Amino acid sequence: MTADPGGDAFDAIVIGAGMSGLYQLIRLRELGMRALVLEAGTGVGGTWYWNRYPGCRFDSESYSYGYSFDQDLLAEWDWTEHFAPQPETERYLNRVADKYDLRRDIRFGARVASARWDEAARSWSVALEDGTRFAGRFLITAIGALSSPTMPGFPGIEDFRGASFHTGLWPKEPVDFAGKRVAVIGTGASGVQTIQEVAKTAAQLTVFQRTPNWCAPLHNGPITPEEMAEIRTRYDAIFARCRETFACFLHTADPRNTFDVTAEEREAFLEKLYSEPGFGIWVGNFKDLLTNRAANEVVSEFIANKIRARVHDQRVAEMLIPRNHGFGTRRVPLETRYYEVYNQPNVLLVDSRATPIERITATGIKTSAADYDVDIIVYATGFDALRGAFDRIDFRGAGGVSLKAKWEHGATSLVGMLQEGFPNLFTLLGPHTALGNIPRSIEFNVEWVSALLRHLQANGITRVEPTPQAVAAWMDHVAEVARGLLSMEVDSWMTGVNSNVAGKQVRHVARYTGSAPTYRAWADDIAARGYAGVALD
Repeated sequence: MTADPGGDAFDAIVIGAGMSGLYQLIRLRELGMRALVLEAGTGVGGTWYWNRYPGCRFDSESYSYGYSFDQDLLAEWDWTEHFAPQPETERYLNRVADKYDLRRDIRFGARVASARWDEAARSWSVALEDGTRFAGRFLITAIGALSSPTMPGFPGIEDFRGASFHTGLWPKEPVDFAGKRVAVIGTGASGVQTIQEVAKTAAQLTVFQRTPNWCAPLHNGPITPEEMAEIRTRYDAIFARCRETFACFLHTADPRNTFDVTAEEREAFLEKLYSEPGFGIWVGNFKDLLTNRAANEVVSEFIANKIRARVHDQRVAEMLIPRNHGFGTRRVPLETRYYEVYNQPNVLLVDSRATPIERITATGIKTSAADYDVDIIVYATGFDALRGAFDRIDFRGAGGVSLKAKWEHGATSLVGMLQEGFPNLFTLLGPHTALGNIPRSIEFNVEWVSALLRHLQANGITRVEPTPQAVAAWMDHVAEVARGLLSMEVDSWMTGVNSNVAGKQVRHVARYTGSAPTYRAWADDIAARGYAGVALD
């Protein structure tokens, strides 16, 4: 498989064997292309391979999350829960890899260090960290939007003598928390899920919270065989629903504004959403939730009162209520009895903004106020989102230009998938592709790229790159749809801010905030007009 860097050993090289990489490989084979997938891990699954921390699971309904392209797979796979846990999802993706015999074209343990465009050869030279090189006409990144774990910059992390883990790099072997003193640093989505599970068995759990998040109940439950059989009869309608909603979930915004209804009607509607499974309380709420400050304050106070009702100690309850952002303006973690955890005598919440962590010691964590001796530290400190996985690979385009340098002040693209100055590079989940229920976006993006590759094959074209004018028009649209959103006033990975990553402290439009149907319409229009705005040579 090793190839000379100047050669054209493969028609296409794919980086990553998660959901997008697996599906892209299937489509490349259908095009008759010689394809190679490079995967850093030892197995397939991407997110569901790396994130095996306690409590990790979907927050999209399982039957809306899996692949839709294979009717046989839909008929044979049984989801056991409405929101499937990580082990089940990893098994599902291994089933896909088995069914399509995908592993023969995947090289595991292959972490990509660099990728360089060779203009003379019209191909990409891809180097692994071990020095092995491959060449391919087309390079496709399937590296995910949340796949580059970040550690905090506390001094002394290496000094700790106990066990420590990042939620995004969890070991394959089970971790036993029973009878242990455990610290969890971070209360984002992975922190919330981890805390719920660790609190069940740990002798003492100390949660270090810098920024509380608005959380809402998941309301998960098992799927009986009878329910699964009924779900199968509705798959066409389920996926049709996902295609028409704003973020590809089964939920979408209510057509009413918050103050279109009486206070009593509003309260009843919010109670209904709070009692239902999934993201309805976030993406199925009143349509002005994320644009009208007064409306957002009403919903935020509703959720705050739920927290106060669920947490016995009102001092702790107030610590868990966000003060620096309104409900839904950051990603909303879904939880199962998360707030009740803080009623347990073995759980302590530490406000690490009021009493910052100063260092990690040999025996635990030292804050400005106290020392906490622990046996295990869990870093639930998230990811260098959207751009992080790209920044860790040295991409060099035409003229040796660095992608990281080009994106220093914010990523640019054409529909998130084509990069000016980087010919024959396709970024399946690049910045400014549609997010939400990501597998639905993955399928569209893979099919869009595959259709473009088919067009290139049919017309003998070997070089493709977006024009500067097309990129500028798309980025103008990205900026326009973000205008007026309350989320743009909040520091989060969705606005490009990560306090654990140097140079990422200034807000900008880091993601596409428009609807998935609008995103697809843009991409489809480009294709329908003979790939207008794309230089084909």
